Amino acid sequence: MTAPTLYSLLVVDDEPDLRTLYELTLLREGYDVETAGNVEDAWQHLQDRTYSAIITDMRLPDGTGLDLLRRIDAEGRREKAIVITAYGSAENAVEALKAGAYDYLTKPVDLRQFRAVVSSALGRTPSAALPTPASVQEPATTPLTAPPLALHRGARKAEATALSRMVGNSDALQHVRGLIDKVARSMAPVLVWGESGTGKELVARAIHDVSSRHQQPFIAVNCGAIPEQLLEAEFFGYRKGAFTGANEDREGFFQAAHGGSLFLDEIGDLPLSMQTKLLRVIQERAVRPVGAVAEVPVDVRIISATHKDLAAEVAAKRFRQDLFYRLNVIQIPLPALRERLEDLPSLCLRILERISAESGLSAVPQLGRTGLVALLNHPFPGNVRELENILHRAVTLSGHQLIEANDLGLPNAAPSNAEDIVTADFLTPSALLGESPVAQAAPPVTPAPQPAALPSDLVSHLDQVERDILVQALEKYRLNRTAAGASLSLSLRQMRYRMARLGVKVTDQGIVLGERFDPEADAE
Repeated sequence: MTAPTLYSLLVVDDEPDLRTLYELTLLREGYDVETAGNVEDAWQHLQDRTYSAIITDMRLPDGTGLDLLRRIDAEGRREKAIVITAYGSAENAVEALKAGAYDYLTKPVDLRQFRAVVSSALGRTPSAALPTPASVQEPATTPLTAPPLALHRGARKAEATALSRMVGNSDALQHVRGLIDKVARSMAPVLVWGESGTGKELVARAIHDVSSRHQQPFIAVNCGAIPEQLLEAEFFGYRKGAFTGANEDREGFFQAAHGGSLFLDEIGDLPLSMQTKLLRVIQERAVRPVGAVAEVPVDVRIISATHKDLAAEVAAKRFRQDLFYRLNVIQIPLPALRERLEDLPSLCLRILERISAESGLSAVPQLGRTGLVALLNHPFPGNVRELENILHRAVTLSGHQLIEANDLGLPNAAPSNAEDIVTADFLTPSALLGESPVAQAAPPVTPAPQPAALPSDLVSHLDQVERDILVQALEKYRLNRTAAGASLSLSLRQMRYRMARLGVKVTDQGIVLGERFDPEADAE
């Protein structure tokens, strides 16, 4: 059964036989197809018209598929690109995804998988190109293991999408929102890194919500909550009689997420044996249920999350390097709550509104000034999850409409620097959630700032500023150079260069500052 001709595709390959094979396969699906044999020929086609998607081989006579992707990106064109790479060339696949490709295929190309990837890129129902059993569409409701195993089917609700639940306007959160918007356009695996309670699953759901897969399932799995002996059956499903207690066929998480997104929370907790099997599934895009002979194709976008430093886990041989390489194509580091305190008033308001609705209260409790000061001075090791618990306890136990410091049950609820905090620039009166008598006091008069003295050596001054910023970023991300660089929009290579130039070293004892040097002058 073919679809009406609504989509135009450009196939780029220098081998005539393969080009014809891809063209015939796509024509049978109802697409309008044009072909090109090299980069320049493809670019000429792109000058003449706009396509829905481009399928290009990696190696071409006059360049590579990446050259074509870079041209498309430089021109601001919106065509999605699918890159075909040589078998086993993981580096090329990852490089293609980082360059903006929607997805990749490896040679020899499986035509069923080929149709499924093209269909997914165009936003068509995956089942139109890849028929799946009814059990995949409606996964079994009886889990093999009991809670706390997390398994949820995503439901898109316009009034409560995950992106709208990300409260705050701090620079750190705006950066995360920007990354979500970018990564949602492709199939590139995403690794969400952050401390416990920072909202990693919320970010994963937001990526799914704004992607072309939003109408398909979102399956969330807590990798650390599944007994090791049950991992394979839970992930890949099983067939009746595969083991004692397997009284019927059951689909796994991958089959349940077919066409949508699979969120693997706490991926760092997976044992090495399961990491090996997961890597094969990611590479082959197929799973073999326990007790089955044949593999089942799956179309799933992988989003993983961890609070661990996976690079350190790789160095300690507790995490497979090749799996880390596959999962860490795009990393989204999440800020801790203590690093975005300007979002605290709006976060408290949203949480109190939700508590009020869930508890059936007639009015939403308000947070007084002393309560806000106490929260601002709390370190929040549990981040937003801890904030929710604190406010929920305060609403339940205080019985007051206005929540003050004494209602929160926090140590050092009335710090000596309270007035300095409540008069900070980001805490304007309109940002406060409730008023108390303290709020009526007139704000202190701040003298006009004096202009800073000009530096005697501008180059050295700027080097010192850059050095301080690198040190702050490394301390903020616990000496993780990749995460620190990403927070400054630097690649790992750029981060290493700047650290070397400015004499910033990361050792087992922490950050060591050494002599600065000029690599270019040193090379001469």
